Amino acid sequence: MGKYVYSFKEADYRNKKLFGGKGASLIQMSQLGLRVPPGFIITTEACKKFYEPRREEIAELEAALLKNPPPEVRDQVIEKLHKVIDSLELPQEIWREAVEYMKRLEEETGRKFGDPNAPLLVSVRSGAAVSMPGMMDTVLNLGLNDETVKGLAKWSGNEWFAYDAYRRFLQMFGKIVLSIDEKLFSSAWEEIKRKYGAKEDPEVPLEGLKEAVERFKQIILRERGGFPQDPWEQLRLAIKAVFKSWMSPRAIFYRIIEKITPDVADCTAVNVVTMVFGNVGWDSGTGVVFSRDVATGENKLYGEFLPVAQGEDVVAGIRTPMDIEEFRKRFPHLYDELYRGVKLLERVNKDVQDVEFTVEKGVLYFLQARNAKMTALARVKTAVDMAKEGIITREEAILYVKPDHVLQLLYPRIDPKAKAKPVAQGLPASPGAVSGQVVFHPDDAVRWAAEGKRVILARVETKPDDVHGFYAAVGILTSRGGMTSHAAVVARAIGKPAVVGAESVEIHEEEKYLKIGDIVVKEGEWITIDGHTGNVYIGVVPTIEAELIPELEELLSWADQVRRLGVRANADLPDDAAIARKFGAEGIGLLRIERMFRKPERLELLRRIILAESAEERRPYLEKLYKALKEDFKEVFRIMDGLPVIVRLIDPPLHEFLPKPEEVLEQIYQRKMRGEDASELEKLYKRVKALQEANPMLGHRGVRVGVTHPDFYYYLNRAILEAAAELKKAGHNPVVEIMIPQVADAREIVFVKEKSIIPALRDVEKEFGVSLNVKIGTMVETVRAALTIDEIAKHVDFISFGTNDLTQAVFSFSRDDAENKFIPQYLELEILDANPFETLDVKGVGKLVEYAAATAKEVNPSIEVGVCGEHGGDLKSIYFFHKTKVDYVSASPFRVPLARLAAAQAAILQSK
Repeated sequence: MGKYVYSFKEADYRNKKLFGGKGASLIQMSQLGLRVPPGFIITTEACKKFYEPRREEIAELEAALLKNPPPEVRDQVIEKLHKVIDSLELPQEIWREAVEYMKRLEEETGRKFGDPNAPLLVSVRSGAAVSMPGMMDTVLNLGLNDETVKGLAKWSGNEWFAYDAYRRFLQMFGKIVLSIDEKLFSSAWEEIKRKYGAKEDPEVPLEGLKEAVERFKQIILRERGGFPQDPWEQLRLAIKAVFKSWMSPRAIFYRIIEKITPDVADCTAVNVVTMVFGNVGWDSGTGVVFSRDVATGENKLYGEFLPVAQGEDVVAGIRTPMDIEEFRKRFPHLYDELYRGVKLLERVNKDVQDVEFTVEKGVLYFLQARNAKMTALARVKTAVDMAKEGIITREEAILYVKPDHVLQLLYPRIDPKAKAKPVAQGLPASPGAVSGQVVFHPDDAVRWAAEGKRVILARVETKPDDVHGFYAAVGILTSRGGMTSHAAVVARAIGKPAVVGAESVEIHEEEKYLKIGDIVVKEGEWITIDGHTGNVYIGVVPTIEAELIPELEELLSWADQVRRLGVRANADLPDDAAIARKFGAEGIGLLRIERMFRKPERLELLRRIILAESAEERRPYLEKLYKALKEDFKEVFRIMDGLPVIVRLIDPPLHEFLPKPEEVLEQIYQRKMRGEDASELEKLYKRVKALQEANPMLGHRGVRVGVTHPDFYYYLNRAILEAAAELKKAGHNPVVEIMIPQVADAREIVFVKEKSIIPALRDVEKEFGVSLNVKIGTMVETVRAALTIDEIAKHVDFISFGTNDLTQAVFSFSRDDAENKFIPQYLELEILDANPFETLDVKGVGKLVEYAAATAKEVNPSIEVGVCGEHGGDLKSIYFFHKTKVDYVSASPFRVPLARLAAAQAAILQSK
């Protein structure tokens, strides 16, 4: 028989899988010598044992919730799930061990569980291996009944406190353990507060608390047949309730979104801890503190303290707490002790700490510590600062920041030129400026988002049950709560802009509107929130992109020193090149020229070139077009001066640049209806129809255009090479590389080089009197190119994998159709592990990349190998490319910093 219960002194804090994060922190803090209330942990193995009898049924219902069914179906599944879990009983061997450890706790504290004279009270708290803020349940003040409440009053010398603890316990036990609607308790409590003229909970007099106790017991009697006065029965039911909360819909939903699989965290532990009371009097209270500012990363304690309160009061955002600086002024000796303990935990854990504490009669107790959830800004600043302070190494600093944090730092901000004035201000809980249509219920957020709408979820205060709405919304706004409230913590964790505690915003959830002074905003109307400043605006406010902060530049400079993979950028226009250079790209790995054609006058020339029926008819249009394109190439080369720029020759199917046949027919019809001549349009219609293809993505595109129309490729190369020649003569250093797309056979490369590229190069060198050292390469995006790379590599200076088209070819998927029609279902059914157009398919496409890169290097040791598909900016894909013979990846400009960091992390992780 296994052991299911451990004291803080005998357990190993490194085993979070067994003891959960909360339990591990209690063990660690106890063993570090911090003042922690005594207690014990019922392990996650006990939780798994609890679910064992009906595991298969539960798994089926969980799978049904995974499919994100409509609300009515979801509610039926939840009801079934509750019935199954309610039928489960706490296994006897677990209960026996829990009772034994309660007896040990009695000996350690000198109090007795259920003793009316010196009652031992405990908290019963959840704790998974990874932080799931607010997703599971906690019960405080357990052990109170009509007799022990009197003993608590006698022990504390404060009857008001005893009955405050009792009314809290009844409400919490009723809601969490007995599953009674919380509104029944909260509405009764609000009535009592109004009756006694109390705005805040501590203002309710003793008689009001006693009235609340009786009313709460009546609610429990009416709803569940009565409140159990036996503390041992309370404990048994509470342990069971905490185990049950692991399978609550909100916890399941959170695990799905955050990808918390059983190998990461499997079930919750239960922490039974001696109660310490923050609501004894004004020399008591409860707080949450971070070892550094979680919004900015500033190295100072940041947090909140609420006098005459218990832990749930702070995170629930029900009352407005004092900040930690005010706590320092009022209780300097406690602040000093808190500071030392928090900083010790930070140094030992090598991470910013989120610490819960309680002060009971002037004595400080540490209740929990975990790695803090921070904004991306704070995360990056902290990584650099802690490395400089010697807490972590530079390599650890690089691993400390996730590539997604880098992306979040590039969140938009309110345009300072915008003349919008904020109508309200709250706390800047999670960065990013965002506009959306306001909704007031999480289900509405999910529904509206599914319809393609951008929504901001507005709530008085958020609860864990709202979490599905968080993910659906583009931003979160609350009128109550602080920086440690549920809304703030979860928003930071998932990278959603959030403004919390905007007290001047009256949010009417049931009526679905909000009010700021005389301004009324109804559901569906637009607002803008700024998670950088806490400002709230009416309507849509223009935003601008962010700049790299100095700490990120420093961190990325460290990353550049350890990464093997080069990082370049994909670009379409000069603006893209400017952003890429600013973000540290080492060149342009893919300059797509198609968007250069989109200006109306250029598009008209291109259409005439495509529609022309002979080389002579095409030439005048080609000469005009190449001269127009030359200026764009020149600007890109100037921006990237000294760095390589790979220009891909025209790739898309030519029909994309032509009007649709039905559009031309409509014009013919209109002209004839007006009695006008339509012969030119009829000629155009015949030519468009002649060029139409059954499957254009596999038809006349890429190199095939260069083979059939070498003059077209010649003039495109003239534009590229003349731009380089003019810059070189002006003293610049353009580094130009030309890439041939859609190649399937080495002979296509030989033909295009001989008929188009080399003639253009000779003509330009002769005309401008310069020597241009131009590399010629190809894009590997057909399966045959990858398989015959041994032949291709002999004829090129570089290859670059176009993994978007290569993925389409390997899977025989049309990307647009696949992503719109069946890939979501494939992911849901786990037929695919990830969308192959976002994360590289290592088993199929990856195998081709690995083979082709290695073979190309064997045949041509000097060949350069790159990746220029979207996978070049994807974290997992970059980790894979690092292990191959690929020399560099090329990502979209805004993902260049992410790629630089990911490439460094890949190098560090592989070396371990």
